[in-house]
Amino acid sequence: MEDRSQWGTRLGFLLAAMGSAIGLGNIWRFPATAYANGGGAFFIPYLFALITAGIPMLIMEYTIGHKYRSSAPRSFKRISKGMEWLGWWQVAISFIISTYYPVIVAWAVMYAYFSIGQTWGNDPEGFFAVDFLQVSEAGVFGSMVPTVLYPLLAIWIIVFIILFRGVKKGIELANKIFIPLLILSFLLIVIRAVTLPGALAGLDAFFAPDWSTIRDGSVWVAAYGQIFFSLSIAFAIMITFSSYLPKKSDITNNAFITGFANSSFELLAGIGVFAALGFMSSQIGEPISDVVRSGVGLAFMVFPAIISEMPASGFFGVLFFGSLVLAGLSSMVSISETYIAGIQEKFNFSRRTSVIIGTGAAAILSLFFANQGGLNLLDTVDYFINNYGVALVGLFEVLAIGWFARELKALQSHANGVSDIMIGTWWRFSIAVITPAVLGYMMLQNLRTDMMSNYEGYPMEFLFNFGWMVALGAMFFGALMTMKKWPNEK
Repeated sequence: MEDRSQWGTRLGFLLAAMGSAIGLGNIWRFPATAYANGGGAFFIPYLFALITAGIPMLIMEYTIGHKYRSSAPRSFKRISKGMEWLGWWQVAISFIISTYYPVIVAWAVMYAYFSIGQTWGNDPEGFFAVDFLQVSEAGVFGSMVPTVLYPLLAIWIIVFIILFRGVKKGIELANKIFIPLLILSFLLIVIRAVTLPGALAGLDAFFAPDWSTIRDGSVWVAAYGQIFFSLSIAFAIMITFSSYLPKKSDITNNAFITGFANSSFELLAGIGVFAALGFMSSQIGEPISDVVRSGVGLAFMVFPAIISEMPASGFFGVLFFGSLVLAGLSSMVSISETYIAGIQEKFNFSRRTSVIIGTGAAAILSLFFANQGGLNLLDTVDYFINNYGVALVGLFEVLAIGWFARELKALQSHANGVSDIMIGTWWRFSIAVITPAVLGYMMLQNLRTDMMSNYEGYPMEFLFNFGWMVALGAMFFGALMTMKKWPNEK
C-alpha cells in the first residue's frame, strides 16, 4: 500500500487544479488580449488553441504525474535519466514566481482596505506609484515599504499554514474555500458591472468581432500564448498535483474540466472588466480604447478610478480586490507545492521540513520586491521568467517527450486505460507538432523584440542582472540539481 499523499476527493483535485489555473492573469490579461486581437473573433483561435495545445498539454502532464507518481523532477527522470533537469528547471521557475507573486497579492490586500474610503483620491495612477509603492528608478532599491511588507508577511503565514497541513487537510481544504468564494465574488462583480450605465457599450467593444484578424498570424500566437500561460502548463504544478491522484482516476475528463473551467472564468472576467470599462468610458467621456489597459495598470490604476465613480463603491472595491487576493492565494499554494514536493523527494526530508525550507527561502527573497525598487524588479523578473523560462521550458518539454524520449504512445495508453474519453492521433499531433511549432515561433519573436530594444526602456545592465540572469539561472539550477543522487540510488 503506497504512503504517498492523496487527494480526499476528485472535486478536491479539480478545485486545486482550477485554483492553480485561475489566477491574476485571467482577470487582468485575458480581457485586454482578447480586445486587442479581434474581440469576438479572437474566440475562434482561442478555442482552437485550447483544444490543440491547452487540453493536450494538461492531459500529458496529468498522465506523467499519475503514471510516475512523483514530483516533476523524479517523474521526468523515470521517463529518461537525461530529462530530470527539465523538472528541476520547472521547479526553479515556480520558485522564482513564488518570490514575487505574493507581493501582488499583498498589494491587493491593501487595495481592498483602500477601497473602503477610496484612499487613492482623484489620481489612482499617481497614488499607486508615488504614495503607495514609492517607486524609485530602475536599479535603485531604496528602503522597505511598510504597507507592502506587512501584508506580504501575512500572506506568507497563510500560505505556510496551508502547505504545512498537507495535501488533503491543507491544499484541498483551502481550495474548497477559495474557489467557490472567488467565483461567487466575481459573479457579484459581473452582475453589478453589467447593470451600470455604459456597460453595454463596453460589452459591445469586447465581443464585437473583427474578422480580418483571423488572417493575422500574431493573433493566433496571442491565443496560444494566453492558453499556455493561463493553464499553469510547464510550471511542474500539474505534474505534482496529478501525482497525488488515486490510481483509478479519469485523466482526460479531468483535463477537459480544468481547461474549460479556466476558460469560462476568463470569459466571465472579460464580461465584468469590459462592462466596468464601458461605465468608466461613459463617465469620463473618452472612448473605450483609451481606457483599456492590461496587467498591473488595469487592476491598480484603472479599476480604482472605476470604483470611485460607482454607487456603493466601497463594497464593489472590496469584492474586486478580494477576488484578486483569492485568485492569488490559490495560485500561490499550487506554485509553492512544486518545490516542496521536489525537496521532500530529493533530500528525503519530511513534509514539514520541506515546507519550512522552501517557503522560508521564497519568503526571504520576496522581501527584495517589498522595497521602493520592487515594482521595476517585479516587472522585469516576471517578463523574463515567463518569456524565457515558462515558454522555453514548455518547448523543451514537448520536444523531449514527443521527439527524443518518444513517450507519447506510452502516455496515451496509460491515459486511455483509466479514462472515459479516449485520446489518439489528434493528441499526439498536437503535442509533437502544433505546440512546439507555436512555442518555437513565440520564442523567436520574443528574442527578436528584446534584441531590438530594451524592455520598457530599462537600462541594459538592469535587464541583464535581473532579467536574463534570473531566466538563465533557473536553467542552470536545473542542471545543478541533477548532480545529487536520489535517496536509495546507487
